[in-house]
Amino acid sequence: MGLKKDICFISCPKSIPKAMALILPKNYRQKITPETTEVAIKMIKEYFQKALSESLNLRRVTAPLFVLSGTGLNDDLNGVERAVKFPVKALSDKQAEVVHSLAKWKRVKLGAYDIAPHYGLYTDMNAIRADEDLDNLHSLYVDQWDWEQTINREDRNLAYLKETVEKIYAALKATEKKVYEQFPHITPRLPEKITFIHSEELLKEYPGLSREERESEAAKKYGAIFLIGIGNPLSDGEPHDGRAPDYDDWSTPNEDGYYGLNGDIIVWDSTLGRAFEISSMGIRVDEDALDRQLKLRGCEDRKELNFHKRLLNHELPYSIGGGIGQSRLCMLMLQKAHIGEVQASIWPEEQIEACKKAGIELL
Repeated sequence: MGLKKDICFISCPKSIPKAMALILPKNYRQKITPETTEVAIKMIKEYFQKALSESLNLRRVTAPLFVLSGTGLNDDLNGVERAVKFPVKALSDKQAEVVHSLAKWKRVKLGAYDIAPHYGLYTDMNAIRADEDLDNLHSLYVDQWDWEQTINREDRNLAYLKETVEKIYAALKATEKKVYEQFPHITPRLPEKITFIHSEELLKEYPGLSREERESEAAKKYGAIFLIGIGNPLSDGEPHDGRAPDYDDWSTPNEDGYYGLNGDIIVWDSTLGRAFEISSMGIRVDEDALDRQLKLRGCEDRKELNFHKRLLNHELPYSIGGGIGQSRLCMLMLQKAHIGEVQASIWPEEQIEACKKAGIELL
């Protein structure tokens, strides 16, 4: 794949996330030992995925670790991150690539399994993001629950999006309570309700701040927010953050008078003293939104890819979906300071040493 296609999102460079500085909380103490942490991780993952699947009517499916290049199935994230690729000897050295996420693959599966509206699927997604900047929240290894639910065309509205977010948030709250029952010294921190804010409203409230600073101010104020409208340019000419043009619908006007039917679940993490994104999700593009967003991003060549052809030909179901970080959830629930405390990965030697001195023990 040539450079031009790899960077079709480069027209909005300011939306590409920047690495945050490593945060080393003062007087940090682990709430539970590494050995007990392993037990807690298992409990959290089993409990949350059950609560999530029951609230959204999801059934578990098996997912691929890699897909063939050139099919359009892989998630392009911000459009600049390189996928890890390798030649497949049995397929005449055709290129395969490790998934970034399964945003589009899940929608194809909904159609293949003929899943009825308001029912769906979830899976364990594992990815390698070689271009990731490594810090408290970001790792080379990504593990998340990818989920997708079939919806009717009339469900493509802000009310349905908010209703779904509230169900997910209820599962987060229930999991936090479960952790407290098992480890009473880890007291709950999430507020009773999640607050909905559009990214344009946030810009107007904090016009002089960066998008990361705006998120932190809102998360600290409310405890938990769902930030709506990620991808469409705001009144300052820049999107709040990047979104690929071919899965989330970020360009359709919504009932609040702004653009976007997608967003992020962000909570306040008092351990790190900053906003903490736990999930990215949204109502997926329909035929009109896909056509419009490909044009806006200068990626109209993707219309020739199999996934995009099928969507434009009305062959795929309408859907809503997203990803929820597994290690991030465990980190948040166990009030850890670094994602490396709840997953095994590799880190720069200087980061390992700095964390060790601060009492942060990486697995």
